[in-house]
Amino acid sequence: MEYDHERAVLKNRIRRRGIYILPNLFTLAALFAGFYAIVQAMNLNFDQAAIAIFVAMVLDSLDGRVARLTKTQSAFGAEFDSLADMVSFGAAPALVMYEWVLRDLNKLGWVAAFIYCAGAALRLARFNTMLDVADKRWFTGIPSPAAAALVAGFVWVMDDYDIDPQSVRWWALFVTMFAGFTMVSNLKYYSGKTINLKKSVPFVAILALAAAVALTSLQPPLVLFLMFVGYALSGYVVSAWLRLRRGRPAGLH
Repeated sequence: MEYDHERAVLKNRIRRRGIYILPNLFTLAALFAGFYAIVQAMNLNFDQAAIAIFVAMVLDSLDGRVARLTKTQSAFGAEFDSLADMVSFGAAPALVMYEWVLRDLNKLGWVAAFIYCAGAALRLARFNTMLDVADKRWFTGIPSPAAAALVAGFVWVMDDYDIDPQSVRWWALFVTMFAGFTMVSNLKYYSGKTINLKKSVPFVAILALAAAVALTSLQPPLVLFLMFVGYALSGYVVSAWLRLRRGRPAGLH
């Protein structure tokens, strides 16, 4: 009996260790995807670099959910996630855009890339410090994964349609700086954290989701980019609406 009990305790400890490792494996995979994006940008494979950033987004969205489902949240996991996000959604998009076209703008190009990178760092730092007091319904400033999708999506679309980077370099500069400044803004972005997946939804919601999946499968670069453009602009619309409703200004730092 005593041997069986010790064996059960040992097995439980091993299982717990495996569960605690699980969410961090997703974070590590997201970190690898961000690093892979940087490597591919250096090798001038910009479509693969952009896709890797989107893969990192998917993996980043899973690690927290896995941790909550398995009850394995930890301070280490939170810190590791932030560091991985800085690589995948801060450094990687900035370097991909810089290698793609911003380097041709000389000082202006690397300044724009740095603004984006600094914006991501500040956004992540603010998110971590406001975690316990922030309204769960809203993000303050566009989340770094969405900003990364905006930058990477722009590169992916242009590359997919064989558009000469030089012809859109000023647009690239604008998108990079827009994403960087919007990350550190006070604009409100819907977080989606209030969605309860256990509740029933109208049939039209499932139909809309199926239509979104079908459209994405037809032209992934364009559809994904337009989706994140819409999300980026939604913060300005929502903040203007809240300003009118509450009579309080909503602007940048």
